[in-house]
Amino acid sequence: MLIGKKVPDVTFRTRVRDESVGGANPFRWQDMTSADYFKGKRVILFSLPGAFTPTCSTFQLPDFEKMYPEFKAEGIDEIYCISVNDAFVMNAWGKSQNLDNVKLIPDGSGEFTRKMGMLVHKDNLGFGMRSWRYAAIINDGLVEQWFEEEGYSDNCDSDPYGVSSPQNIMEKLKAKIAA
Repeated sequence: MLIGKKVPDVTFRTRVRDESVGGANPFRWQDMTSADYFKGKRVILFSLPGAFTPTCSTFQLPDFEKMYPEFKAEGIDEIYCISVNDAFVMNAWGKSQNLDNVKLIPDGSGEFTRKMGMLVHKDNLGFGMRSWRYAAIINDGLVEQWFEEEGYSDNCDSDPYGVSSPQNIMEKLKAKIAA
């Protein structure tokens, strides 16, 4: 269990739209830190094996996007999706998913994922190093609640999904508030 653990201090290489750049690709590099994402906020962070993959694109990311207003009503400031993909892939995926609410964090080198203890080999799928599927409620940089899919292992034959689903997290959030 990672409850109470501080998220690792990492600098993420992101690409942000900047019209002053001009041209057909008006984006610039911008470094974002763990503090930029997590300090002073209560957020949901969910991690998945890869952008454009079936479970991630069909269920997990779209459902978090749809449920965003419900999470806001439960005291969540932001919802972040992190994956061991570069900023170009994450931006293209976000655009293809028509995101308005969920913010994507590129962990291109896997540094954050490794320091969270969630980096696994997915060589059996041709992915290389990727994140195990998990989610967390993070309050001011500290893990408040943890949702890890069962069977954490390298080259897992399955892709378990349920524990880190937005529906499960919402259920736990409401139960904790009621308690």
